[in-house]
Amino acid sequence: MNEHIVSNSKYKWTFLNHIAETDLKLFAEQLNITETLARILMNRGIVTFDTARDFFRPSTDQLYDPFLMKDMDVAVERLVRAYNDGDKIMIYGDYDVDGTTGTALLYSYFRDIKANVSYYINDRIKEGYGIARSGIDHAHSMGVKIIISVDCGITAVSQAEYCREKGIDLIICDHHTVGDNVPKALAILNPKRPDCHYPFKDLCGCGVGFKLTQGVSKALGIDPSIAERYMDLVGVAVAADIVPLIDENRTITRLGLDIIQQSPRPCWIAMEKKTGLTLDRVNSSQIVFSIGPRINAVGRLGDAKRAVQMMVAETVAEAADYASVLESENTNRKTIDEDNYMDAGIVAEKFLRENSGLSIVLHNEKWHPGVIGIVASRLVEKHYRPAVMMTTIEGVAKGSARSIPGFDVYEAIKACEEFVIQFGGHKYAAGLSVKLENIPAFQAKFDEVVKQTLTADLLTPEIQIDSQIDFSEITDKFWKVLRQFQPHGPDNLRPVFYSDDVEIIGYPSVVGKGHLKFKAKQKGSPVFDVIGYNMESYYTSAVASGKALHMVYSINENVWNGQTQLQLQLKDLK
Repeated sequence: MNEHIVSNSKYKWTFLNHIAETDLKLFAEQLNITETLARILMNRGIVTFDTARDFFRPSTDQLYDPFLMKDMDVAVERLVRAYNDGDKIMIYGDYDVDGTTGTALLYSYFRDIKANVSYYINDRIKEGYGIARSGIDHAHSMGVKIIISVDCGITAVSQAEYCREKGIDLIICDHHTVGDNVPKALAILNPKRPDCHYPFKDLCGCGVGFKLTQGVSKALGIDPSIAERYMDLVGVAVAADIVPLIDENRTITRLGLDIIQQSPRPCWIAMEKKTGLTLDRVNSSQIVFSIGPRINAVGRLGDAKRAVQMMVAETVAEAADYASVLESENTNRKTIDEDNYMDAGIVAEKFLRENSGLSIVLHNEKWHPGVIGIVASRLVEKHYRPAVMMTTIEGVAKGSARSIPGFDVYEAIKACEEFVIQFGGHKYAAGLSVKLENIPAFQAKFDEVVKQTLTADLLTPEIQIDSQIDFSEITDKFWKVLRQFQPHGPDNLRPVFYSDDVEIIGYPSVVGKGHLKFKAKQKGSPVFDVIGYNMESYYTSAVASGKALHMVYSINENVWNGQTQLQLQLKDLK
């Protein structure tokens, strides 16, 4: 059973408590770790010695056979024939991190094995999301015989037909939800297909592309390490696309991070110089907040091929030129993002007041199409409501939808499809297009669907707590095991702890842009630095009260002036 505590903030605290104490003690003894660490593992479904060994020691042996994926045999057979005959292959990628890393991976792999390969990515403004006829026309003019789409294509019904008319075989590598109408492509590689029995359903688009390279390598008798050297690109895609970081995703990402840390390709060395990252310590969080936004920025504001050119560069000097462009575009993106967010924030407040108060559905022809997904995410973060942001592109409203944990925004849009031209995506993020005259009807329908399906329980954000601990448990030995739970992401979040009777030492302060900082201890424990990002509002209400605190936090390392020490990252307190 889970135990709930409502704090004096907006959060509900949930203590994960599924484990019998006898099982916990036995498991801790088997692994020679503390019961707290054993509890964290068991909360994640890791309850045997073998699964724990695989969790802590990921290897390529844990990767699934690519031929378990539906249509893999068809796709590989055609590509082997193309390889032998010299047929031209074109990689057709989406313009986000998942699509561009997938494009870089597939292009580089086929380049490495001396296949005849090129790549194409849409102009976000002119061609929009997915496979465009203009892209197919370009392929046809170049004599391309095979298009491999990556992170797009599962909704490309008419485009698949157009490929056939042009004499082009289409292989789709996608991971988005499969709709009722499936393209008649040569092969559709998507583990979410109802008729696909691949053991892991949550690969990202780049991950599906990686499985394809594994399949081709196996069929051609090529050393599997040639495909595996690109797991760093998959790891970046997994982290940035916010897919579950468990099972095969976690294995690939962990191995991919090892590549970045130990033998980084030129693009990561170039980005290290621009971002201040330390590659030998890079983690999934830094990918999400530092590397991912820079790769995304060039696709949001211009030509995403610049990101691919950086990732496929064979020298640091070449990669550095593109890394400079990514840095500049990301700076521009931040300015546009902030302007659009400030404008949308005012309209969002009005929409909430005038409707159910449970959803946000906005349209403005002046909003930049490259940042509306980011703005939608920020609105969700602020209001904790599903949000849809749309702008006008060539006479049609096009936009992005984002959701809160537990609410399926894809299904919500599907319930409104009478007013939607096209849509695609997954549970927490989707894209859509709507006729301008149908915007009011779509807004009303979406709001009604949310009102009928969004339960009250989902409206209170939840912090799930792995274990109660005393500060005295937080030792270097404890941290040495805890850090091996990385990489963190959905379904393998950074472990969260609860401690009571916490005492403030000295005076709290506010640093940076509203970050709360103080020192804390329990009776008889060491003193720890505590940082609460964007938690300035807690200063007077709780921290400065002089009372003992109940605190929820995670543990991480803080590196400053070459010194590394453990710190507690505050999540909430009461």
